[in-house]
Amino acid sequence: MPKYLIQASYTTEGIQGLVGDSASGRRADVQAAVRAVGGRVEVFYFAFGPDDVIIILELPDNVTAAAVGLTTAGTGAVRVRTTPLLTVEEVDKALEVKMRYRAPGQ
Repeated sequence: MPKYLIQASYTTEGIQGLVGDSASGRRADVQAAVRAVGGRVEVFYFAFGPDDVIIILELPDNVTAAAVGLTTAGTGAVRVRTTPLLTVEEVDKALEVKMRYRAPGQ
């Protein structure tokens, strides 16, 4: 199943909600929501810096990943960045694909 890196930062409203829910409650809610769309939370961390939460999800496909991101961001309580993750083997396969490409200005 494809993996996705989720980097999220809470809005002021989101932080107030986190205070009411607790960190473990928020993780449990995310796990339940991801399971409901056929996925799995591999890791869930809170962090310092520009991102408040770092999550790695296994999801069925890009459409499901987009739905998770759109639904989450649509609440207005969190800003979300989603990055598809590639395995080493997938990158090796990509390196085997030969294509012709002209760089700009060449």
